[in-house]
Amino acid sequence: MTDSSVTSHQSDPANRARLRWRSRRGLLENDLILTRFLDAHEEQLTDEEVDALTRLLDLADNPLMDLILGRAEPEGELDVPHVRALLARLRQA
Repeated sequence: MTDSSVTSHQSDPANRARLRWRSRRGLLENDLILTRFLDAHEEQLTDEEVDALTRLLDLADNPLMDLILGRAEPEGELDVPHVRALLARLRQA
């Protein structure tokens, strides 16, 4: 049984808009990669994938770019399977 007070990403337009807004970055390269990724995949993202993207969006631009380009790998709280899986998808975008 699901808790009706918990709203999924896909069913809440405000959550979707907030995620897209947070994906707008100061570094143009990050902005382009994230915007293209969301344009192609946002409607299919699971709540777990949204959580992974939200964790990545908490990073500053340069560390985020290093992860997306594969110059760094997730560490600490980011080193979890769903973040690694989303990074793999971002790296292909």
